[in-house]
Amino acid sequence: MTHPDTVELFGGVDTHSRTHHAAVIDPLGRHLADAEFPATAAGYQDLEAWLRSHGQLVAVGVEGTGSYGAGLARHLSSAGLVVVEVDRPDRRARRNKGKSDPIDAYAAAAAVACGRATGTPKSRDGAVEAIRALRVARNSAIKARTQAINQIRALLVTAPEPVRGPAAGLGTASLIGHLSRLGPGTDLRDPAAAVTTALRTLARRHQSLDTEVRDLDKAIKTLVDQVAPQLLDLPGVGVETASQLLTTAGDNPHRLRSPASFAALCGAAPVPASSGKTRRHRLSRGGDRQANRALHIIVLTRMSHDPRTRAYVQRRTTEGLSKKEIMRCLKRYVANEIHRTLNDPRPAQIYPAATEHTPAA
Repeated sequence: MTHPDTVELFGGVDTHSRTHHAAVIDPLGRHLADAEFPATAAGYQDLEAWLRSHGQLVAVGVEGTGSYGAGLARHLSSAGLVVVEVDRPDRRARRNKGKSDPIDAYAAAAAVACGRATGTPKSRDGAVEAIRALRVARNSAIKARTQAINQIRALLVTAPEPVRGPAAGLGTASLIGHLSRLGPGTDLRDPAAAVTTALRTLARRHQSLDTEVRDLDKAIKTLVDQVAPQLLDLPGVGVETASQLLTTAGDNPHRLRSPASFAALCGAAPVPASSGKTRRHRLSRGGDRQANRALHIIVLTRMSHDPRTRAYVQRRTTEGLSKKEIMRCLKRYVANEIHRTLNDPRPAQIYPAATEHTPAA
């Protein structure tokens, strides 16, 4: 039911693999209507038209913009609607209010109306989304390649001496080459023949996966060079770390309004844990852990090879900070530099003077 005096409305969508459930509320939080639509291109158009039919939409909260709601979020954004990323309700809220598609849809709309949800979702419509897809395939190939070499070494431990002896002491590359040239076993009832066949198969699988990884690395490097070559100019930043940080920021890094928001997204922002007279921060365990890993790699590289970082480490060590605390500070500074580089490619000085305030470790 639509209120005739309602001018501005808020929408909410609970997304699933096959259907999306939409709801509309007014600025006072009153429930106006809800409906279900198929998760198809035609369903997206029908859902948009249904939302607009109730009045002027201020914003639409969409759950799961990184998974089931990605297609709908792209469609609504291209249609000119303001799309807000909404987290799924926590378990406590679900226990108190129950769980159903209409309840979740109305909750998404309410989160936008009250200002609890303000995040802008990734646009997922540019070269960074292509990098993300290639990284998925690359990471899968690396895991499978590691699994293959582990299985090879495990089989060699119990393999018969005629098979194990020639492979003893060989490095990974030499071992894979040697095993891939083995002849197939003739009588697979013989354990030696079966082990030989298995090792040959795993070695050739390792070679195939190694070729996949190299090809994907070349493709990712080409895209990173096109999207953000300024990242690769930063000390300690390589193709692997740059592609991961680009994937974390998305095709629209300006959605992260400040360096602090990007640091929080990477898990490099300390969390306040003060109470009474105690003033302290604790280590953040949230955020994108792969982005945090990329920052860690950059910091380790700079601590080994960058003169500015080495001087910073020496100064902070003199001030009494431990190595872990110094690395946490450096990760925050690197996150700030990455954010500025993505939004403003001009070079910036990230290391503060000795008297400047530094993030809590």
